[in-house]
Amino acid sequence: MVKEKMTKDNKINTVYWADVLHGARLNHTPIPQISKEISSFSRAEAYTIQELQMKACLKSGETQVGWKMGLTSEAKRRQMKLDSPLYGFLTDKMQVANEGTFVLEGSIHPKIEPEIAFSINKDLSGTVTREQVLAACGGVASALEILDSRYTEFKYFSMEDVIADNSSSSDFVVGPWVTKFESLDLVNLKMEMSVDGKLVQSGFSKDISGDPVESVVQLCALLAERGQSLKSGSIVLAGAATAAEMLKPGMKISLYVDHLPAVSVSVKGS
Repeated sequence: MVKEKMTKDNKINTVYWADVLHGARLNHTPIPQISKEISSFSRAEAYTIQELQMKACLKSGETQVGWKMGLTSEAKRRQMKLDSPLYGFLTDKMQVANEGTFVLEGSIHPKIEPEIAFSINKDLSGTVTREQVLAACGGVASALEILDSRYTEFKYFSMEDVIADNSSSSDFVVGPWVTKFESLDLVNLKMEMSVDGKLVQSGFSKDISGDPVESVVQLCALLAERGQSLKSGSIVLAGAATAAEMLKPGMKISLYVDHLPAVSVSVKGS
């Protein structure tokens, strides 16, 4: 592991911080926010830290399966006191089967939120239109994302902190794909998340960037800034429609979205 937090020219040592965050992920041990350890760092440096962690995951045998968008809802931005969308990577190790079980052991402070997922079957890059995204989309599904920041506090951190920590990604669950979605009003799908049969969060798909498809448009633009593109075969979690809920042992979380099959996950204690 690289031991110096800063390089010789007094810039943040992205390799060091990628190692620290990757270690926190593997060891389930939270660390102080980077912004509390150094005076400042840029969003570009934060994404470099994220990318180095993805390389470490891939080197260890994980396979990238897609991307997640974050901070796409006004409610979520208010909850986290942050201001604009960001993204993180998803791997096969993060995916929990629909109606499967998420084990809390090793989690730090996990939360769950309701999302819309897209299956991309055609490469997209740079500036794309809503119509191009829909043409490249092979399926739409309801989804649940489990967040778990590697920082000691899951609140009041900077955009750079969040990005560097892979946008707080932990696990995700995707429901059955609907491949014939042309007649669906993807902007106005009602979304209801329940815990043990009791409604805890509700919203509409338009709470995701005003239109969940627009969230994919934004992802393509953000990836292009890093010289990347959205590849065929990717899953995209478009972002949360509501604030997140804390997870506790024994919970069963279900998400019901208009015209889409339900998705659910049970929570097992450590």
